[in-house]
This record gives sequence, C-alpha cells and structure tokens, in this order.
Amino acid sequence: MEKRADALDALRGFAIIAMILSGSIPFSGAAALPGWMYHAQLPPPDHIFNPKIPGITWVDLVFPFFLFSMGAAFPFALRRRLAAGASLGKLMLQSLQRGFTLVLFALLLQHTKPFALSATPGWPQWSIGLAGFALLFILFFRYPKTWRAPWILAAKTIALAVAWLLISQLDYSKGHGFQIGRSDIIIIVLANVAFFGSVIWLLTRENLTGRLAVLGFLLAFRITHGIEGSWTAWVWNASPLPQVYTFYFLQYLFIVLPGTIAGDLYHRWMHAAEATAHPEKKKVMGPLLLLCAALILWNLYGLYTRQLLLNLFGTLTLAGTLIWLLRNPANSYQRLLKDLCHWGLLWLLLGLCFEAFEGGIKKDPSTLSYYLVTAGLAHVALCAFSIVFEYFQSKKGFGLLLDNGKNPMIAYVSASNLVQPLLGLTSLGLVLNHLLINPWLGFLKGVILTLLAAWATSLLTRKNIFWRS
Repeated sequence: MEKRADALDALRGFAIIAMILSGSIPFSGAAALPGWMYHAQLPPPDHIFNPKIPGITWVDLVFPFFLFSMGAAFPFALRRRLAAGASLGKLMLQSLQRGFTLVLFALLLQHTKPFALSATPGWPQWSIGLAGFALLFILFFRYPKTWRAPWILAAKTIALAVAWLLISQLDYSKGHGFQIGRSDIIIIVLANVAFFGSVIWLLTRENLTGRLAVLGFLLAFRITHGIEGSWTAWVWNASPLPQVYTFYFLQYLFIVLPGTIAGDLYHRWMHAAEATAHPEKKKVMGPLLLLCAALILWNLYGLYTRQLLLNLFGTLTLAGTLIWLLRNPANSYQRLLKDLCHWGLLWLLLGLCFEAFEGGIKKDPSTLSYYLVTAGLAHVALCAFSIVFEYFQSKKGFGLLLDNGKNPMIAYVSASNLVQPLLGLTSLGLVLNHLLINPWLGFLKGVILTLLAAWATSLLTRKNIFWRS
C-alpha cells in the first residue's frame, strides 16, 4: 500500500474540524464573543453581513485550507491512476463524474439538514437528518470490491428513489419540496474546482509554466469581467445552470492550483529514492515549526486589526528568517521544506501586494488578496504539519486530525446529520442547550459538538468505513 502523506491528511482534517467548530459558534448579540471568533464580515454584536469590512479571522482560513489540501491531493490520486494504466480521457471523464457526484451530494445534504427544514428543529426534523445520513451512506459508501456490482447499483437506485420521495414531500423554512438552488454552497464550489482543477492538473502535470499561465488568464478575467460589453464579462456571466456553475466559483482555483504545485513537490519527494527526513540540522526544525505558526498568527492579527504596514514588516522579517534557516538544505527533505516555504511566501507576499485592491482582503465577497494570502498560509501550515509528522515522527495527539482528513465526506456531515440529530432526539441535547446562558459556555457547546463529530468520524475511519466522492 502506498504511504500516505500524513501532513496532507492532517491539514485536511484540521480544516474540516475547524469548519465544524466555526459553524457551531453561537451568535449571542451584545454579549457575543470577540469579533475574531466570527467571519470578519459578520461582526458582533448584530452579526449583520457587511461586505465593506476588510480583514480575515481564523474562521476565514478553514475553507481555503480545505481547498488547498484537495488540490495538493490531485498529484497523489491522479498519478496513481495514470501509473495503473488509465488514459487521460478516462481520467477527465472520471473528473466530470466526480463533479456531478459532488453536486448530488450538495443537494441531498442541504435538503436533509434539520436546520434547513426548520430554524428550531424538533423530532421530525432530527429524524429526517438521520434518514439523510443513512441515504448518503448508501449512495457514497466505498463498497468492498468483493460486493456484487448489481446489488450495489440496486441499493443506490432505491436510495435515490427514497430520497426523491422524501424531499418532494417536505416543507422547508424557505419553500416546499426540491429546489435546485437549495444546496450546500461549499460543496458546490468544491464540485466546480474539483473538476476544473483536476483537468488543469492533468493537462499541465509536466508543465508548470502552463499551470501558472492558467492563473494568469484567471487574473485577467478577475480584473476585466466587470467591464460592460467585454467578452470576458460575457464568459463570466454565462451559465446554463447558475445554481450549479458560475465562472465566479473558478476563482477558487487561485487556491487549488497552488495546492497542486505543493502536491507535486510532496509527491516527488515521497517517491524519491531518499524519502526520509535525515537528522542533519536537527536544531533548525524546532525554530522552523515555530516560525511557520508565527507567520500564520501574525498575518491573522495584522490583517484583522488593519495594521497593514506592521503586518508587512513583520511578515518580511519572519519570511527572511525562514529563508535564511533553509538556505543550505542538507538533504531532500529540507529541499522540500525550502521549496514549499518559497512557494508559500511567494503567494503570501503577492496577496499582501493586492491587499488594497477590491477594498481590502475579504472572504465574502472574496477578493484576489484573500485567495493568494490564504494559499500562501496553507503552504506554511503544510510545512508545519510536515515537520511534525515527517521529521519528528510524532502522531501523538493528532489522531482526530488524521482520521478526519482521511474521511472528509463523512466528517463534513457528521455534525449536522448525525451528532446533532442524535443529541436532539435525546435528553443530552437539552443538557447542552443549558450552556447557551453565555457566549463562552455556548462556545464550549460548540467544542463538544465538534469533538463528538470528529470522534464519530474517527471511529468509522478506524473501522475502514469510508465515503467516496
């Protein structure tokens, strides 16, 4: 069995667990948590969306980190299939199929979420949430190869029919029955960039210049699509089904494609003859790990508080120190870290150069600076996890991250359609609701829900129960 990139699994797991936690933080009016605990554009106390507020918080990093890790996984998954003899055309067709599968997943998930059915779910909505989890399980479970294909197809067909009958009869907080626009927007974005990102990687897998050229064209569309009467505006706005595809979604390739470059570097190192982290320069690794963490935290602080010059000088200082420590790599692993850091710093500094463009860095509406800064910080986070797993060979305390990173689809739905419904149907849900008497206890409730969801996913992962997209 091919060795897994633990650092990549951990980054993906961190992104999903942090995503669950950020979605569980209560909005508590005047007594709310500090502003950096929410999306920057949804500040307390009112939590009214304000697209004019620049800045990012830790909450704004989780989705880009997940996108980056998905892009970094392309070289591993697609090169393995190429090595097994799959043709380029077959892999592109499979990528298209994966995109449609993710769209189906987004639709079924959103139509069975209890909070999509009611703002205050009761036992009927909780039961439907569990039913949705069961239907998704049948449709996306990675069945053993020993199972007969006709029986698997029959089970999936029946599950789809039951899902359609159920959804068509339900009343939602916004409308009745199935609506193509009622979908999980995060998964819809993933569906778009998963297809286009994998196809772009396949066509440029041995041509880094070509991949960077794609980013150049994306930049051109980003800058010119607002010019009335331009053909780029027409391409930007053209869509046969806007609820499923818009060119705007492809802007997240500014995160995914840098992820593929990092994945290429990591894959090349893991499959080299000398794929071990040798002990030379041992004293350097601890400071490198601390510098990576400091670079992420410093940019979150500087960009959120809008101390932009201070943030720039601090970033340049930390970046210069990283470059100096890695100036003479002693082995292939340190060369990997050097390359990852150099690429990450390139994207980060480009993002900071674009910070003033489009009114300052923002997640929503997402700005060019947001894509590039988060892509750069994701590189740095991958370096940090790599040092932990590849150099220090330590997995203690990281089991939840690794297990959730290996099983992202189950992890993504475990809170909304498994843990919360089970708690809601028992007295445990009422006990946890008592924690909402103040914001910090409400945050504790979110931590408990997140841990329960992560543990549930971890249990399924260790039982070799996976979902495939």
